[in-house]
Amino acid sequence: MPAQGVAEAAAGTVNLADLDLYEHGDPDAVWARLRERSPVYRNPGTGVAAFWALTRYADAVAVYRDATTFSSERGMVLGADTGAGDPAAGRMLVSTDPPRHTKLRKIVNRAFTPRTMGKLEHTVRDTVGHLLGRAISAGGCEFVDDVAARLPVAIICDLLGVPRADQDWMYHLTSTAFGGGDPASATEVTAEDRLEAYGEIFDYYRELADRRRRDPGEDLVSILARGEIDGDRLDVEEVLLNCTNLIIGGNETTRHAAAGGLLACMTNEGAWRRLRDDPATVPTAVEEILRWTTPGIHVLRTATTDTELGGQRIRAGEKVVVFNAAANRDPAVFDAPQTFDIDRTPNKHITFGQGGHFCLGSALARIELTVLFEELTRRVRQVQPAGPVRRVRSCVLRGIRTLPVRLVP
Repeated sequence: MPAQGVAEAAAGTVNLADLDLYEHGDPDAVWARLRERSPVYRNPGTGVAAFWALTRYADAVAVYRDATTFSSERGMVLGADTGAGDPAAGRMLVSTDPPRHTKLRKIVNRAFTPRTMGKLEHTVRDTVGHLLGRAISAGGCEFVDDVAARLPVAIICDLLGVPRADQDWMYHLTSTAFGGGDPASATEVTAEDRLEAYGEIFDYYRELADRRRRDPGEDLVSILARGEIDGDRLDVEEVLLNCTNLIIGGNETTRHAAAGGLLACMTNEGAWRRLRDDPATVPTAVEEILRWTTPGIHVLRTATTDTELGGQRIRAGEKVVVFNAAANRDPAVFDAPQTFDIDRTPNKHITFGQGGHFCLGSALARIELTVLFEELTRRVRQVQPAGPVRRVRSCVLRGIRTLPVRLVP
């Protein structure tokens, strides 16, 4: 971003929720300037309600760990409906506060046991092998559509109990509903397209939940359909909302981390060679990929009472936005934070959040990314760019929409 734009953002004349801020790359210079000059910064209400922007790691962690003072039930992202009428509030795991959040999380957590993750690792490796085998045979691929986006959808479908015959259809529905474009053609989709796809997803899981209530299995839809809180069974809307929550969360982190991680390795020849020559470095590299990409740019909270952060008075009802992408570049925590370093240890990134809302699917995302980069570096000698990289234009997601590559076996 031009220096003038950085100065304007730090001076408060550029809205941090403006999509244009993310159009041409990552706004790391803006974060650095704000962290230095105004780490707890009041963003003016232009287009969205005014909010406090947090760019320091310590402040971000403090908010994540204090669910009493900072509520998740009054909106989770900038631009979303944050009114008291939000139907997901108190019903979807990500937008629920304790004590109900704790009880709901306990139900969902039954699908993320070490035993289940161990079984899924074999599925992940088979899926990765199939996707990469097809891409390598073709001499290359559009990595986002052909690999990075398809992997997490296939695995989350297995976790939810979606039959294999329906998974390709579900991939296209989720890409339309949540991806902002048709992955096959890279064309924009309309709001009506997204709404229609979202409705089809809801209808599909409604029917699946009905079947699982009658004939339960070990999948997550069965667990949710039979789940109870304080003696009351979760109603069908709660089941559907939490299925959607898992689809979005399970899809976006792995998709954008995989594509962003590959791009970082492509532009850092030493990193690719090291991963290829020493597979033992892959787990550490995955943590750096998660820090470097930070797919979820921000998380919104609402103050429930008057409080203070970084010397600033936060009033009850005011919005506080944790910019994960900024906290993961904080030099107070990460040495040389603008350097992609696959040997970085320790690496206490907050890509998966912190505290009670720490991402339930973090172990699964790590398995997917680890297996993907193990198989990539084992099967591919060199990855070369084969066309322009197109980035996601969003203040919510930090990622890549298209990444054409040539794969040299």
